[in-house]
Amino acid sequence: MTAGRGVASRIGRSAMLCAGLILGAACSSGGATPTPAGSGGSSPVATIAAPATATAIASCACATPVPSGTVVAWGDDSSGQTDVPAGLTGVVAVTAGDEFSVALKSDGTVVAWGANDVGETSVPAGANLIKAISAGSAFALALTSTGEVIGWGDDTYGQVTAAAKLTSVVQISAAGSHGLALESDGTVVAWGGNANGETDVPAGLKDVVQVSAGYDFSLAVKSDGTVVAWGDKTVTDQPSGVTNVPAGLAGVSGVSAGYYHNLALKSAGTVVAWGTNDSGQTTVPAGLGNVVAVAAGGNFSLALRSDRTVVAWGGNDSGQTTLPAGLSNVIAIDAGGSHGLAVVGHP
Repeated sequence: MTAGRGVASRIGRSAMLCAGLILGAACSSGGATPTPAGSGGSSPVATIAAPATATAIASCACATPVPSGTVVAWGDDSSGQTDVPAGLTGVVAVTAGDEFSVALKSDGTVVAWGANDVGETSVPAGANLIKAISAGSAFALALTSTGEVIGWGDDTYGQVTAAAKLTSVVQISAAGSHGLALESDGTVVAWGGNANGETDVPAGLKDVVQVSAGYDFSLAVKSDGTVVAWGDKTVTDQPSGVTNVPAGLAGVSGVSAGYYHNLALKSAGTVVAWGTNDSGQTTVPAGLGNVVAVAAGGNFSLALRSDRTVVAWGGNDSGQTTLPAGLSNVIAIDAGGSHGLAVVGHP
């Protein structure tokens, strides 16, 4: 089951436009400096692909050998989750679930493909004017331009219906069977499955700038650059340590929660990882820097660098860390259960 992706993520452009377009942000030529994520993608700077929302990097050098906002997918394709629909362009965000994928287009509409066992790719007809998306294990959430949240797919624990009650939301994140919402006042709302305390938001938590949902736990980044974690109380299959935030961790601009591991992006462009490392998913490659976005998947990790290249590490049992040859000019990433997604923009 997948973790919640970012900020949506885990954003690409249509012709001649740059990161932040979907929320009306200004085009930034030549890149931008990453700042704390969590504003629902309203900034033209890099944001985090949290296991399941959009990821963005502001950069535009606008020549056009390929259509802007083209999606590239790799890894497990057992349910068609890497079979990108033909002709799909103009994408500004991607999010990956367990066995399905979702893309947000610049016109505010949503396209989904892959598994549809419980309606996870059956996007509601009224899903428009969307500004952020996030996929859980078998459900998806979308944030509208008015701050409301809609959902579709598995609703066993109310992860879809409860979302419809939210307003004034600026960022969302979905994972496993629960959802997180960051409110405009810096507080967090959580709903859905709670077998491991993943929706037990710590009392008094405030000044939050980004949230990321993991499989059975949750993360929040505060305005002071520190990280708060909760959940994962009764893990029976492995002592993951995902809620044991590394001592002294500070200067964090965003986080991405995976199944049983986490990635933190620091304002200096470096990455810190913790949690289960059975597949090397928390062994950050030596010398990795200039990172502007991260995405934690099932047992693997992705990082997007300022030169618009992607670095992958961890498990590769389904090819999830075998990046497509020639992958470049990437402006968005996300990581699912065992597959990766990238949005390619103008070189």
